Amino acid sequence: MTTSTGTTDEEQIRAVLADRAAAMRERDAERFVAQYAPQIVKFDLAPPLASAGPQARDAVALRAWFAVQPGGPIGYEVRDLTITIDGDVAFCHSLNQVGGALWYRSTLGLRKADGAWRITHEHNSTPIYMDGSDKAALDLQP
Repeated sequence: MTTSTGTTDEEQIRAVLADRAAAMRERDAERFVAQYAPQIVKFDLAPPLASAGPQARDAVALRAWFAVQPGGPIGYEVRDLTITIDGDVAFCHSLNQVGGALWYRSTLGLRKADGAWRITHEHNSTPIYMDGSDKAALDLQP
């Protein structure tokens, strides 16, 4: 669907995700979480196992993580992004890299409300070795 501004839903979603990636690189926690809908449900790399609503939209933990990272921009890459849209709902999946080292899987659910796409569901994960060690497979490359 094309909006009155001439941009398609996919272009709008790509813009949301590009702004979010820029916010990560620039260490702008408030801008990063601003892309979340108020009812966001989040399953992230860092504890807890799940968070929702205001807890998931809180920029404090992200700012604390930025503070312990070496100075300068945060390395952040989104690769192999796939977007599927049906009406006012969209799903995206990608392989992401943060800090120049860790690759992880990301799935986002978005909903369009009042003409704006917002992230309503986020699930990030790293695979584990199923060899009995249960160690995170942090050495994988796409």
